[in-house]
Parts: sequence; C-alpha cells; structure tokens
Amino acid sequence: MADKAVSLRGEQTVLFTNRQLVALMWPLLLEQFLAITVGLADSLMVATVGDAAISAVSLVDSISNLMIYIFSAMATGGAAVAGCCAQMVGFAVMSFKENRYGGLVAQGLGTSMLQMGNIVKNPRIWLPPTIVSAITGPIASCVFKMENGVGVASGMGTCGLVGPIGVMASDGFGSAKSWIGMLLVCFILPAVLTPLVAYPMRKLGWIKDGDLKLEL
Repeated sequence: MADKAVSLRGEQTVLFTNRQLVALMWPLLLEQFLAITVGLADSLMVATVGDAAISAVSLVDSISNLMIYIFSAMATGGAAVAGCCAQMVGFAVMSFKENRYGGLVAQGLGTSMLQMGNIVKNPRIWLPPTIVSAITGPIASCVFKMENGVGVASGMGTCGLVGPIGVMASDGFGSAKSWIGMLLVCFILPAVLTPLVAYPMRKLGWIKDGDLKLEL
C-alpha cells in the first residue's frame, strides 16, 4: 500500500496511482486464474470416476467452501491449509490398503475429491480426516501461528504441494519452528492420526474393506 496520498493535477488527491493499481491487480487476476484452473482440473479428475462422484462433489462443494472460509478467518489461511491437508493426506494414507501407491499419489498430491463417490455410499469414511482436521487446524493457528502467503493456496492443501508452498511464502517463515509446524500440520499429523482415528471405526464395522477403493 502507498505510504501517503499522491497529489495529482487539479488538486485531486488519490491513495494509489494507476501504476500502483495495476501492480495490485495482477496478483488478484493470477489468483483467480489459478482457482479456475484448479477447479477445472478437479472436475476432470472426478469425472473419470463416474456420475455419482460428480454429483457428490456438487453437493459438498458449498460445505467445503464454508469450512475453508471459517479456517481462513481463524488464521489467514493457515488453519485452512491444515484442514485441506488433513483431508488429502488422511484419505491417501487411510485408503493405502485398497489403492496402494497410485491412490497415495492421486489423493495426496491430487485431490481427496476422488473419494466423493465412496462418501456418498458410506458417509462415515469422511469422519476420520474431518476429525483430524479439527485437531490440526487449531494447532496450526494457535501453536505455530501458521499463515499463508498466497490466498488461493489456503484451500489447495497438498494438491501439487500448493498449500505448503503458500505457507512457505508467508512473511516470517524460515525459522526452525515454522518448518517443524508446516511439516507436522501438513504431512505428519494427518498421516499418523487419520489411521488411528479410523481404527476403532473399522473395528465397529463403520468402515469396511473396499469402502475406500478407487478405480484408478
């Protein structure tokens, strides 16, 4: 932002010159372009699973966006990154038995939306990563004061590692604590806690073998 107002001809005073406005505009345009591109890629990936998955994504998108807005308000995107990483890494690790390394990469570095068809069949499989996101979100915001330097990256999670990269782009990132926080919140805690939360649900029969299977 400009430090002081700029005086122009005719004694008109403005806060920003046209050049400064253009400089502010480009990052916003790029952010919107990235959001649209990611949304399109997400839809194309889910479309390969089937009609049920596409319908499921449409149904839950509004809920997902609401959670991102809530987490973003908590910590300038830091908690939002934590929540999205918990979904992607959580589903990738939790479904490793069914989907092996292909599923690990597709969900961990791609999108957990691939599981929407299975969530429609058994909504309980969504509980473990969601519970973990409720744990890692406050840890990100309250313990590590995690922030995101790129607004649109807040809702990306580990998709293409955009979420962690956004965290690394935030002001003040670089200390040992910030690195530990990013690794713990984005990768380690979701990978460890999600199977632990899912374990009793498997024992109770809430989650059965094959419930997380993807046709990759």
